[in-house]
Amino acid sequence: MLSLNFHPFPEITSERLYLRHIEKSDATDVLYLRGSSKVMQFIDKPLQKNIDDALAHIDLIENGIQKNNTINWAICLKPETKLLGIIGYHIIDKTNYRAEIGYILHDAYWGKGITHEAIQLVLKFAFETMNLHSIEAHINPSNVASRNILLKNKFEKEAYFKENFHANGKFLDTEVYSLIKS
Repeated sequence: MLSLNFHPFPEITSERLYLRHIEKSDATDVLYLRGSSKVMQFIDKPLQKNIDDALAHIDLIENGIQKNNTINWAICLKPETKLLGIIGYHIIDKTNYRAEIGYILHDAYWGKGITHEAIQLVLKFAFETMNLHSIEAHINPSNVASRNILLKNKFEKEAYFKENFHANGKFLDTEVYSLIKS
């Protein structure tokens, strides 16, 4: 079984990006991401309504890190440390060396290659440091941008589930993509 240790928290950098620990001081930025109907249009979760919701989300992220069960990073553009997005592995199947990736980015930064670059950084971390064998992504089939980013990162479509997810009073379809360690 996979053994993980996220202590100390692993910061990741590239020439342009800085992926860091998410702090309570990021609550306003987390609230914007998780409370914006535009940003959340393909993430079928309830919108956050206030700072307490954002702080609870940050606590959930931190709890997963403290237990070495999940890991998420704040996406920042260097040299700034302002949270522009979140990326990470919100489900890690230690028995099968597999994790599910998730990401969200402020709409002012869409189309600039930031999510693509952040995915590359956390994939490298997953395969080289976490020793994962495969990564999966579950997306709303209407999310063309997310599908294209996954395909650009060499993910392959693994499944299409009809009405397998219930959110906001509706049954929704899910596409599943995966990438196996090469």
